[in-house]
Amino acid sequence: MRTAVLVACLAALPAGAQIAGIATRDGMPTLAPVLEKVTPAVVNIAVLQRSPEEQNPMMRDPFFRRFFGLPERAEPQIAAGSGVIVDARNGYVVTNAHVVKDAQEVLVTLKDNRRLPAKIVGADAGTDIAVLKVDGKDLVEARWGDSDALQVGDFVLAIGNPFGLGQTVTSGIVSALGRSGLSMEGYEHFIQTDAPINPGNSGGALVNLKGELVGINSAIIGPSGGNVGIGFAVPSVMARAVMAQLLSFGEVRRGRLGISMQDVAGGEGAEIVDVVARSPAAEAGLRKGDVVTAFNGRPVRGSAELRARLGVVPVGETVELQVRRGSESQLVKARIGELEKRSAAGGETIAELAGASLANAQTGGGVRGVLVAGIEAGSVAFNHGLRAGDLIVGVNQRRVSSVSELAKALDAAARVTLNVLRGEHQLAVPVR
Repeated sequence: MRTAVLVACLAALPAGAQIAGIATRDGMPTLAPVLEKVTPAVVNIAVLQRSPEEQNPMMRDPFFRRFFGLPERAEPQIAAGSGVIVDARNGYVVTNAHVVKDAQEVLVTLKDNRRLPAKIVGADAGTDIAVLKVDGKDLVEARWGDSDALQVGDFVLAIGNPFGLGQTVTSGIVSALGRSGLSMEGYEHFIQTDAPINPGNSGGALVNLKGELVGINSAIIGPSGGNVGIGFAVPSVMARAVMAQLLSFGEVRRGRLGISMQDVAGGEGAEIVDVVARSPAAEAGLRKGDVVTAFNGRPVRGSAELRARLGVVPVGETVELQVRRGSESQLVKARIGELEKRSAAGGETIAELAGASLANAQTGGGVRGVLVAGIEAGSVAFNHGLRAGDLIVGVNQRRVSSVSELAKALDAAARVTLNVLRGEHQLAVPVR
């Protein structure tokens, strides 16, 4: 349907009029030449995963399995996704981190049906980006595009391998930019599109009408995981920044600027609401009330976008912030520092946050709170949105500095929102 609308729009142009880069065949517009260049770079990714049972020590006990009538061996699971070759010479493939999570083996299938084993170079759950490496001849790579140049209303194409049935292409427009809040990992400013993105399309390519890679398809919203016209993609500028760190370090080494921020009421930008003493931000001269309007020469729409961009800058790199202070605008340079180390003592649990190991903690800057020292995937605490390394500093905006204070605050309130520091960023995590 959307493809028909796109073709109809192009066909409705006045006689002789053309859109740059759009070819015609028999007088009708066609995207086939664009897709001929891009689709060989989009691959199918088959993943052999450890079964959930394998990750449970009790389920690995032969006696336990026999007692409950379970098979002697837990069967591994097979998952399917998509990926994009972005470096043909070195065989680098970009996909989603969740596609290759818990992978024992990864197999990449090219458009010409060649199958190549793949090695995971690195993965970052915060941005949902992973990089694989394959060894193969005559690979075709997709050309990176500039996602910052996208505007709402631009036509885009989503290419992937939904349901493992073979490569497909869908079309739509950019519905919105800078979307966030889809997960608790927090480093997000998604491209939203109405191009159908179905299961198996995760990790595939979002391209503009020039065939440039502007996003990596990442998330869908719909009943039972089906598509209902809302799809999301990680912008290419973020995917490239994450890829650079994964290739260098095998992980994303996030740094610290030392600010808390919020959206600007009725406008664009990120307002600084707090500056940590002796932090890189303080040393650079940033102040409470400053509004960051651009980051490294790119406009900043809101606080989530600035947070996401800061989240992929390596320690030691200098960034440029365009700042509005009152009626004046100035350029501020700041050097990203290392995250504060947190010391913790003990390990306790709270029933309402079951699955989390909690400890009294203090940051290097003297901030006291409750450290989530460990967490079980799929547990109550995990499903609330807590993650290992989080520092709980308050309940309903009231400070807590110990596990006992946290437990009392949880018992005393009918509605509970945890105030959490993740890295240097503040999050609100609703519990009830």
